[in-house]
Amino acid sequence: MAGTSLGARFYRQIKRHPALIPMIGFIGLGMGSAALYLLRLALRSPDVCWDRKNNPEPWNRLSPTDQYKFLAVSTDYKKLKKDRPDF
Repeated sequence: MAGTSLGARFYRQIKRHPALIPMIGFIGLGMGSAALYLLRLALRSPDVCWDRKNNPEPWNRLSPTDQYKFLAVSTDYKKLKKDRPDF
């Protein structure tokens, strides 16, 4: 076993215990979902500033009709009016 690779040992375990396949699938699905959500937060959130030179305060450029929450159950963002001053 000292000379076998990690992939070969993994394949042997899967072949010996096929009940591990759904567990590995669900763990992979959960990790993929978490990675996609973190990517969405990094790219679409108004709290994250990637370009400080051209846009130092990205939260000030949001209009009242921008939906920045992941899920808005009872708020219709298209009907909101602006209630703050422009800077």
